[in-house]
Amino acid sequence: MSGAQPQLDAIAVGTTATRVVSGHSRIPWRFLGSRAAFYLFTLWAAITINFFLPRMMKGDAVSQYLARNRNVTPEAADALRALLGLDTDKSLVEQYLDYWAHLLRGDLGVSLLHGLRPVTEVISQALPWTVGLVGFATIVSFAIGTIGGGIIGWRRGSKLDVFVPITTFLGTIPYFWLGLLAIAAFSVNLRWFPIGKAYGVGMRPEWTFEFIGQVIHHGTLPAVTIVIASLGGWMLGMRNMMLTVLDEDYITVAQAKGLPNRRVLWGYAARNAVLPQIQSFALSIGFIVGGTIVMEMVFSYPGIGKLLLDATNAKDYALMQGVFLVITISVLVANVLADFAYAFLDPRTRQTEA
Repeated sequence: MSGAQPQLDAIAVGTTATRVVSGHSRIPWRFLGSRAAFYLFTLWAAITINFFLPRMMKGDAVSQYLARNRNVTPEAADALRALLGLDTDKSLVEQYLDYWAHLLRGDLGVSLLHGLRPVTEVISQALPWTVGLVGFATIVSFAIGTIGGGIIGWRRGSKLDVFVPITTFLGTIPYFWLGLLAIAAFSVNLRWFPIGKAYGVGMRPEWTFEFIGQVIHHGTLPAVTIVIASLGGWMLGMRNMMLTVLDEDYITVAQAKGLPNRRVLWGYAARNAVLPQIQSFALSIGFIVGGTIVMEMVFSYPGIGKLLLDATNAKDYALMQGVFLVITISVLVANVLADFAYAFLDPRTRQTEA
């Protein structure tokens, strides 16, 4: 009959109280709109705090600069305050509006620590080093820890369980101590790797095989130490989630249907166990831009973390604000991508939110 309703497969529909329409996937506009509004508000709040926080500190960047340079005239000091948006002739509201106007034009001010160079230029030179090193190490540690934790959880009670306490113990060692031990063992004694820096003395950054080889050689030791320090958390988290998922009824049904163990492991158990890992991975990806300050300090690596540390010590507020803003935006973007990835892998999320 033409008016009869099509029969729906109960397994395809699932157990959620959500209406399924064949052939068309309903776009979760409410889910997308609520998330967009939340992150826009968070971005505004972060930028506002980024504006007011340096102005709540004792003194300002110009005062710190004048303390190091006694030969600056009062007129030059006033010009510096106006250049940095610290003009006392303007009210705090006017300074706030000027800050937004400059920000929307991509102007983050100038850095006193780097000879009045634009903050965007200073950050753009340090950012690739941090993203390249910390980003690569984070992705490698997440992949090894998640896959390894899934296999260990699947084979619970086997000899593979010994990797969990070992990696967890290595993760509890303070990073600076782990880095110093690595330098003492592999740089000082064995002389396999350089002690620090991103490339050799006398080298110029350029796209040549020699320079790329230098970068890989100098970055191997800090990258390996980051992987070792963060591997335990990923492995332990995935292993524990696998133990929880393996007790679910759908795993028992899949095994009872005679599905191959590999399909049950990766298609059913690991796919659901990895969901909480995605949120943590998104935060890690976001904080990659912030770098690992201790790592960059131990290995004298010219990344964002060391840049932020130097700016803090020099009270270079414009540079500090620029770095904080880049970190905030990177974390928000990573969370947005994690929300969509989470909703894609688990439709119940967007159904509940919508």
